[in-house]
Amino acid sequence: MKRWGNMAKVFTKLGKEISIAVKSGGSEPESNPRLRVLIQQAKKENMPKENVERAIKKASSKDFTDYKEMNYEGYAPFGIAIFVETATDNTTRTVANVRSYFNKHGGSLGTSGSLEFLFDHKCVFHVVKKDDISLEDLELELIDYGVDEIEEDEGEIILYGEFAQNSAIQKYLEENNFEINSAEFVRIPNDVKDVTPDQREQIEKLIDKLDDDEDVQNVFHNMRESLILSDE
Repeated sequence: MKRWGNMAKVFTKLGKEISIAVKSGGSEPESNPRLRVLIQQAKKENMPKENVERAIKKASSKDFTDYKEMNYEGYAPFGIAIFVETATDNTTRTVANVRSYFNKHGGSLGTSGSLEFLFDHKCVFHVVKKDDISLEDLELELIDYGVDEIEEDEGEIILYGEFAQNSAIQKYLEENNFEINSAEFVRIPNDVKDVTPDQREQIEKLIDKLDDDEDVQNVFHNMRESLILSDE
């Protein structure tokens, strides 16, 4: 059931992103780079084709109530910064819900922009690795396009670049025939904080509650990721 719940959450999130992309750049993938990469991402996530078509059709309708992208920032217990990205058709509902989650879990919602400086806004592209490509050569080539880090993972190349350069990076990848599995925007903390296992458990309750809200697209924080230790 949890797996199905996660899948539904992914489909909802992608559906909203597709609608937002259509509203801002049109319904034709050929002329809308963001929509193009989202359709590819939906395929990789096994999102049914009719879901994608429905999201495009809905956003193209003149009666469509556009989703508003709103960010909320605050602190979880123990001084952990939380950055929440939402896409909503009712900002009054969303801010009330987000504030209640912070309050109920010992945190506090801050003013907009108050914590943005704690995170670097990046675009991340996952592309299929070509056999004849050198990561070093590719990195040198892409520095001029705003890419600042490249890594390899299980047959994929992962590119990290400046958020504002996402269109230029995507254009380069497409023109050089790289297959893009996904492209996302993330906020990477400048500095991470250590917490105890008990503190982590309390903070994760707030993060999980935010994640479960249907208006929430992404939740970022500056808590150090936990190390999973082997039994061996």
